[in-house]
Amino acid sequence: MARFRLNGSKMLAVELAGDTIRALNGSMVAYDGQMTFKRQGISGGEGLRGALKRRIAGESMTLMEITGQGTVYLASEATEVTLVPLNGETFFVESESLLALDGRLQTGVQFVGLRGMGTGQGLATTKVDGHGTVAILSEGPAIALEVTPQTPLSVDPHAYVAHFGRLRQDVVTDVNWRTVLGQGSGESVQFRYQGHGVVYVQPAERGGILEI
Repeated sequence: MARFRLNGSKMLAVELAGDTIRALNGSMVAYDGQMTFKRQGISGGEGLRGALKRRIAGESMTLMEITGQGTVYLASEATEVTLVPLNGETFFVESESLLALDGRLQTGVQFVGLRGMGTGQGLATTKVDGHGTVAILSEGPAIALEVTPQTPLSVDPHAYVAHFGRLRQDVVTDVNWRTVLGQGSGESVQFRYQGHGVVYVQPAERGGILEI
């Protein structure tokens, strides 16, 4: 079983004993032992059907398959790495925030409509199912925010990274705080989560504020 651990806050070390993982193409910065690397292309190992679904949805994901004996070190543009263990849950993550995952985990495309338009990821996001570890990337340390029926959560789409749990996600509009400060006009799109689960956000925004 592949063992994921952090080597500092911005590098992932994965110890392999004949195991296989999938990782962001080009994210390998070093390794010891014997490793083989196989690029999987835009399908991310999901086959032709998965590749077609991603192309239609505008959700790209370029992964490589790593198999071997030893330790491989992975990183991407000095962004922060967070480990998320899955025990049968379905995990939803922006494809640009996915660094690596256990080879036993299954990935697919989840159509999300307007939610994807808010982040520039098209109409879909990546879902991960099964038992194993996922390593995600964020601008600054990822923050895990719990959602309960008593405490729904609203998130800036440009700060959203991932989520899991029994959550309902809605796209809502609210008064833009920058409008209040005289720095813009219109309304901003927000994601609102209700139910039981966890949402990961980053302390930085991708791009700019989306207004409609």
